[in-house]
Amino acid sequence: MKRIVVIGAGHVGFYVADRLSRKLKSEIRRRQVEVMVIEPNQHMTYQPFLPEMAAGHISPRHGVVPLRRALKRCNILTGLVTEVRHAEKTLTVQPISGPSREVEYDQVVVAPGSVSRTFPIPGLAELAMGNKTIGEAIWLRNHVLQRLDVAAATPDEATRKAALTFVTVGGGFAGIETLAELEDTVRAALKAYPEIDPDEVRWVLVEATQRILPEVGPEMGVYAAKHLVKRGVDLRLNTQLKSCVDGHVVLSDGEEFDTQTMIWTAGVKPHPMLKKTDLPQGPRGHLRCSPTLQVEDDNGIVEGAWGAGDSAQVPDLSGFAQWCSPSAQHAVRQAGVLADNIVATIRGTVIKEYKHKYIGSVAGLGLYKGVANTYGVKVKGLMAWMMHRAYHLSRVPGIGRKGRILSDWILGLFTKREIVQLGEMHNPRDAWEALASGEERNSTS
Repeated sequence: MKRIVVIGAGHVGFYVADRLSRKLKSEIRRRQVEVMVIEPNQHMTYQPFLPEMAAGHISPRHGVVPLRRALKRCNILTGLVTEVRHAEKTLTVQPISGPSREVEYDQVVVAPGSVSRTFPIPGLAELAMGNKTIGEAIWLRNHVLQRLDVAAATPDEATRKAALTFVTVGGGFAGIETLAELEDTVRAALKAYPEIDPDEVRWVLVEATQRILPEVGPEMGVYAAKHLVKRGVDLRLNTQLKSCVDGHVVLSDGEEFDTQTMIWTAGVKPHPMLKKTDLPQGPRGHLRCSPTLQVEDDNGIVEGAWGAGDSAQVPDLSGFAQWCSPSAQHAVRQAGVLADNIVATIRGTVIKEYKHKYIGSVAGLGLYKGVANTYGVKVKGLMAWMMHRAYHLSRVPGIGRKGRILSDWILGLFTKREIVQLGEMHNPRDAWEALASGEERNSTS
């Protein structure tokens, strides 16, 4: 039996495994081929919907896809890959619990995705939170709504002001969509907080370059910036975060203020797992790949190793850029080509190069608002928002998953927005441990 191991179940890993399980259905049934997926989570997260999950438009359970249900023909191994020795075609996996185990393979797809790119900024680790995982999206929603309770209850003016100041660092898709969705959420929630004047709430966007949303083009980026300014967002372009120790923010333009909320979306970098492999990497730590999505080194193709997505350095044959950008659009398309090439390799047919036609980008700016630049056609407002939702809904795996998300949206049209925060879910054992520890002390005193 030939074993194909897929490392990671993000956009690339999930769609590669799904396509392989369908294309190699007969070989899997005859036990000639095994497709193994190794992922520390038991689900795939559709990341473009994380801002809407943080805003409460989509139930977190509906934005994830259970691997064992969706990939029935694959062998799912829940664990973290800690080392890849491709020279021996062996890797090491650390399961959720228990000792590590060795896994041998014939073909390996290295697609662990990316992690947030951070910098050695004083106070950043203690204050900021990203929005790349379902856990981070849930935490952000609970934290932001909890700040309203803090502001409404405290008699201290400094605490109130810091609680109502929300900072986002990074003006790409993730930063703008998360900021816009949460700003919408807070504005709607304030109707239930007569103690808070809406003018007290401050949203700050810190972006190191001169523009936001470069993916939708200069014209739509300018429109998005003007739209956010009209909503009261304080845009700080050409500005960097210098420090945020104990919530005291210092910007490169000299501005200083206090905050209790910082959303960090200043780019991504390859998954650190790649450093624990013997596979060739580019200058920024990406897996070096050829246009056929095979891993390559200075001597040519590395047989049996494949890569795509955020952690891979793939040439952009369309001429749009030197390398394919780390986007869901590229990841899904690369996954299809990569899976087909593995099938071609197994069956002895011709493999093909990945070359895409850029169709454009869409971005949501909160409920009923968005920008889009597709096939050169620029759209803004309600129509762009509808295009944004329609495009991403079409990309979510499974008819049942699409139906659940659509039902969330339809229900949201006829009901008021939920403003409940469940902050205690992040540390559910704290109250129990305090109670049990107190009882233990009382019993021994």
